[in-house]
Amino acid sequence: MGRLNELRLIARVAQMYHIEGKRQAEIAEIMHMSQATVSRMLKRAEQEDIVRTTVIPPAGTFAELELALRERYSLTEAIVIDCSEDRDGAIMARVGEAAAHFLEVTLQQDEIIGVSSWSQTILRMVDNIHPLKNAKAKYIVQILGGMGDASVQMHATQLTARLAKLTGGEPRLLLVQGITSSREAKLVMLADPAVRETMDLFGRLSLAIVGIGAVEPSEMLARSGNTFSRQEMAMLHEAGAVGEISYRFYDRDGKPVETPLNDRVIGISLEDLRRTNRVMALAGGESKTEAIAGALKLGVIDVLVTDKFTAARLTA
Repeated sequence: MGRLNELRLIARVAQMYHIEGKRQAEIAEIMHMSQATVSRMLKRAEQEDIVRTTVIPPAGTFAELELALRERYSLTEAIVIDCSEDRDGAIMARVGEAAAHFLEVTLQQDEIIGVSSWSQTILRMVDNIHPLKNAKAKYIVQILGGMGDASVQMHATQLTARLAKLTGGEPRLLLVQGITSSREAKLVMLADPAVRETMDLFGRLSLAIVGIGAVEPSEMLARSGNTFSRQEMAMLHEAGAVGEISYRFYDRDGKPVETPLNDRVIGISLEDLRRTNRVMALAGGESKTEAIAGALKLGVIDVLVTDKFTAARLTA
């Protein structure tokens, strides 16, 4: 009977706190006990399973899919968004909205943020960010070279500059080709002090925001001039490549694909991404599912923002 009486009193204290909305100090006064005793009883209420915490996800959210993604791919966070149709345009818009909100809430003071400026989904994210009043970034760093077609180059430069303005950071542009004509041409470009100054920040990033691409380039990349030839794409396919992050290719098992083409890319390496505190990837769509699955096995991505259709395929 002693234990039963003890549990009854614990249950009464829990009822006053959780259901009646009384503060611990009020309960202590009413029950003629110390506040420390009330606090201990509330902890015991959880331990004894008298109080159980239940989280009811709101409609339009996908807690089970997010949990499955986190567990299968060892992610810190997975954000799965609702989408009316499994179509790239619709998916990019919704993924961009969710990523913008997540960045606004989690951005810390003086972050050094790397951004892959050739992603249309990241552009949608920037479109949805509100100017931040409190936490301010230190630098916004372009992590993949982007000189090329003038209209597309303007997109990459403006994306980086706009994100810098919205977050209060200083833009650091990488005004060279993402893909050079040769290894020798790359070495010449890397000798530029302005290029080196930007690339030296790759090892100091606190957050990298990246897209995930299939081996075949997106429409934007195809127009930019920052692409490999058909013969070079065939070489990547033969080597087992299924996708890329900032033009660093990998296979379906998440192993980097090493080819001579790697020596012509001016951009962040997978090793630098692995050393970054947080890497947030924005990607979705049926055509990218295999690329996303391979990217998640690389061990560089901490946060994935995707759609419910892609999430279901990734966890099937």
